[in-house]
Amino acid sequence: MIHLDANFLVDVFRRPTASARAVDRWLVGGELIAMSSVAWAEFLCGPVPSGDALDARSLLHSIEPLTDADAVAAAELFNATGRRSRSLADCMIAALAIRRQAPLATLDNSDFSRFKEAGLQLI
Repeated sequence: MIHLDANFLVDVFRRPTASARAVDRWLVGGELIAMSSVAWAEFLCGPVPSGDALDARSLLHSIEPLTDADAVAAAELFNATGRRSRSLADCMIAALAIRRQAPLATLDNSDFSRFKEAGLQLI
């Protein structure tokens, strides 16, 4: 399973992009694609044409809820990485991907690389 960040999914719909080609390749290869509910909410904040939202949802095997344990892990990541303003959502997305042991596809590798020590895998 591969988890997507919102910016990666937005880029998929700007075809032709490397992100779109990667998702096509993963789906053809039988890979399951998922997102955290946090990343999905970010994606829907758009602006996203309604057709793109429906198409995006059809690509996803699941939209995974943030659990109590994910919330604790996100707070730990937030505190351990300097309590950066506006980074809590990234901490939540990372915590869920870490729990699921799912690599995260994002266009913001610099924002998420600080979570590698905690076990986040980036594509």
